[in-house]
Amino acid sequence: MAWTRKDLTRRWRRTLLCAAAGAGVLLLLGAGAAAAAAPPPAHAAAAVPLAVPDAPEPSASPEPEPAPAPTDEPTPTPTPTPTPTPTPTTATPAPDVDPTESPTPTPTQTPTPTPTPTPQPTATVPAIPPAAATSTTTLPTILVAVGVLLAAGVTLWLLLRREPARPTADSRSHATGTDPAPVVLDAMAALGTAMIDSGYPVGLVRSALDDMAKVSGLASAEAVVFPTSILVSSGDAGSVQTRAVTAGDRSALLYQVDAVDRIAGVARTRANSAAWVTRQLARVDVLPPPFTRLQRIGAYALLSAALSVLLGSSWPGVIVAAALGVGVGALLLATARLEAAYQALIVVAVSLGVATTVLAVAHLFDAGVLPAIVAPLIMLLPGGLLTTGVIELATGQIMSGAARLAAGAMRLLLLATGIVAAGALLGVPAFTTTQWPIGPVAPWIAVAVFGVGIGVYQCAKPSSIAWILLVLYVAYGAQVIGDFLFDGVLSALVGAAAMTPVAVVVARQRTGPPALVSFLPAFWLLVPGALGLIGVANVLEGDSSGTNTIITTIATMVSIALGVLLGLVASGSARGFSNAPAADWMGDEGDDERG
Repeated sequence: MAWTRKDLTRRWRRTLLCAAAGAGVLLLLGAGAAAAAAPPPAHAAAAVPLAVPDAPEPSASPEPEPAPAPTDEPTPTPTPTPTPTPTPTTATPAPDVDPTESPTPTPTQTPTPTPTPTPQPTATVPAIPPAAATSTTTLPTILVAVGVLLAAGVTLWLLLRREPARPTADSRSHATGTDPAPVVLDAMAALGTAMIDSGYPVGLVRSALDDMAKVSGLASAEAVVFPTSILVSSGDAGSVQTRAVTAGDRSALLYQVDAVDRIAGVARTRANSAAWVTRQLARVDVLPPPFTRLQRIGAYALLSAALSVLLGSSWPGVIVAAALGVGVGALLLATARLEAAYQALIVVAVSLGVATTVLAVAHLFDAGVLPAIVAPLIMLLPGGLLTTGVIELATGQIMSGAARLAAGAMRLLLLATGIVAAGALLGVPAFTTTQWPIGPVAPWIAVAVFGVGIGVYQCAKPSSIAWILLVLYVAYGAQVIGDFLFDGVLSALVGAAAMTPVAVVVARQRTGPPALVSFLPAFWLLVPGALGLIGVANVLEGDSSGTNTIITTIATMVSIALGVLLGLVASGSARGFSNAPAADWMGDEGDDERG
């Protein structure tokens, strides 16, 4: 078949158009693949779908459109080319935007909490003003306390200027020679028992027994002292001899403590006095008390009323405390010789009766009588026992101190049981405390009434009551000043530290009582046991604030113990309190008792 020139020209144009269309399709497919392999940024990816449909039209526009018009067969071929291109390009940018936005929450914002802890420590430390700025003690009370301390200081200065009364040795009072070892050991055991019953710390008892053994010629004698037993032994006679006795099963009155202290002063300073010490200690048990039972009951009413004033009771509370003091005082005197098993029941019964009466009066008449709930229980409170235990712990007597603290805690639990039972039976009314509801002068008068009442009820010698009042006023005045300067617990330390040298100086006077005689009323005045009783009662009722009160009581006892030790060191009498003159106890044959 012969091809004309016109046919060749037509086929060349058709081939050229097919080649151009194929090249355009290849270019579009390559652009879509490149867009899928390397995604552009977010703003460029959003513009890609709009540019893709417009791409084939410029590629076909350069071709001469009127030329292919006669030939209709190859012209429809470019039309299917735009259809495959939008499908991959529109779907591909959607997953590409997520990886680009995932790093956008920059991890640098996570450590932003680091600057917040820096201002916290500065805001959590509040300013604490001095105790004097927040004290509720009034200026007249402080002035009266300063005046009392100044008057007591002048009195002590006059006492120190006088020549102290020294015991004079009487040669007729001792036999010649040396007491045998068995006699000395018996005297040591009897003296130790009497001192334990008088309330002496075991350290002072052991010191007195060691001094007695040395002056009696028993260099190897040893004494083991506990609150409930005493062991003394010696090997100087060629064989070891031992005495073991029980102690602490009774409580001595103040006149008996006075006698025991004077006997101990003789035993620890004079040789060959063992037989005399044994005879005198046997006489102490039969000495008649200086006051009758009726006087002692009335004195208990006085000290209960005075203590209710010091605890912040109202006038009705003072009257109720005095009336309850009559009943409690009579009951304690009537049951003084019962066995220890019954004493625990008596303690619970007394606390239950007192608490029930006070709560009933508070509901019916005046809630201001509530502080009087502790005042009639003053002689049952183990304030002196707890403080003595802390002193023993502070001086290294661990077993004795722990035993006394355990006994004192048990007494508090017994008293608190009665109060809790009364509170559960009657309920406790609302009560707003005030510092001195009956006037700021009443506490200073109450101190004197308390001193007289405690001296008569505990049967102190009449000549000792004035000295006891001096020590009480020093202790209370110093406590008021300490409460103003240091607030709370440390005021007891100031009071104890101030009264201790005064008690030691008083004990060196001829008519002055031993230091322990004036110490015991001061312990009851500071009343650490009253705080502990309230705290234990609160704990038994489920009140968590009672724990704070118990902690305050422990801190108060520690403060009193430290104050006593500080006062002993300051007065130069750290070895003990047996400083009373012994001349009144030495006479013809050493058996007469004068003064």
